[in-house]
Amino acid sequence: MGVMMQTFHWDCPREDHKEFQWWNYINEKIPELAKVGFTSLWLPPIHKAANLFGPSMGYDPYDYYDLGEFDQKGTVQTWFGTRAELESVIESAHKHKLSVIADMVLNHNSGADAQEVNPISNQSRWTVFNPKSGKFPRNWESFHPSMYESWDEMTFGDMPDLSHRNPYVFGELLKLSRWLIEEIGFDGFRYDFVKGFAASTIQSIQEYLYLKNGAYHKPYGVAEYWDNASNTINWTNLTNFSNSNPVDAFDFALRELLKNMCDQYGFSLRNLVEGDSVLKAQPQTTVTFVENHDIRDEGRPITNDKLLAYSYILTHEGYPCVFWKDYFNFNLALNGTANGVAALVNVHEKYAGGSTSVLYLSDDLYIMQRGGFDNHPGLIYVLNNRGDQWNGQWVNTQWKNASFRPAAWWSKTDMASPLAQRTDGDGRAQFFAGPRGFAVYVVM
Repeated sequence: MGVMMQTFHWDCPREDHKEFQWWNYINEKIPELAKVGFTSLWLPPIHKAANLFGPSMGYDPYDYYDLGEFDQKGTVQTWFGTRAELESVIESAHKHKLSVIADMVLNHNSGADAQEVNPISNQSRWTVFNPKSGKFPRNWESFHPSMYESWDEMTFGDMPDLSHRNPYVFGELLKLSRWLIEEIGFDGFRYDFVKGFAASTIQSIQEYLYLKNGAYHKPYGVAEYWDNASNTINWTNLTNFSNSNPVDAFDFALRELLKNMCDQYGFSLRNLVEGDSVLKAQPQTTVTFVENHDIRDEGRPITNDKLLAYSYILTHEGYPCVFWKDYFNFNLALNGTANGVAALVNVHEKYAGGSTSVLYLSDDLYIMQRGGFDNHPGLIYVLNNRGDQWNGQWVNTQWKNASFRPAAWWSKTDMASPLAQRTDGDGRAQFFAGPRGFAVYVVM
């Protein structure tokens, strides 16, 4: 089990008036997040970035080993703070039993110190990197095209792409992952833009036997493979073939279905259940989410009833990820109530175990059962897409003569609590959700 918090959004230090103080801001929130039930924190890229047009979110890496301690690229700190403040976040997270995930930007670099001619392409490019950390200096041989490969999987803007087949580059990336786990204290990795490089790099990072606190450590891993369900599944199967520490992938296909459910009038819930998603095919390698830092252009974020989407990912299988901006800035947490993301996280961590069984499905009503596993006894989830009235149905559950109470609920127009229900000797009962709303029932 577990719920991940993505602890940033685009330009968050500026938007939230926390420039160079973001690590401290996260640190303040850790006790609250742990109490609600979050189990991991995904941090933004921690290294010194190119900062070519002002402070950067870190997806343009310059010095992988500068975490806010060297005076370069216009500042000593990163936009998020100092190395000491970062280490304090990691220490506090571990104290509160939260794992910490590093954002690995391994495809491309930016902010080089000088140009040079690549003799293979005869082009002059910014590929001379002499970072003040003194670690992982680079020149044209470290980038595409190199003596080791001429084919580049996919480019990211006009930033030079690292040539992972160069033994020097490959070795330095493994050194970096070791340093992040063994010295800085991270527990796992989020891999940025994995379409841009071979799966063998991730396989090697995932399978390396790290030594952490005197014991071998296998890092958690999740990849950003932004594509349809079929292509994402093909990538995870390729990457995890003969991999003793498999990597997960974000489910962008499911996210689009969730957006359509929230934003399209007349959306049929049959499409949500029957449509293609990574979750439906292989929930064991799937991270579900509603929004992230890259979904910010006009028309792309969900604009209506976003709590419906969160209710779905926090009751179903997969590893759900909550977006900081939704939770804090847009106040979808609704902490202290049964109506928001905080209540759903609590439900997920206490009840959402076992396989998923669809008990009822129509265009505007969906009822499912999580059967329970180990110390997570299961739940009943009701999703009502009808906007004008309460909606429910008689269903056959696995629980006989059991009393159910609503543990979390929300409605666009009627926030009244659903009534408690009781199954008969055959496990049959009626479950409801409010207009354009959801309800989660658990055994009393």
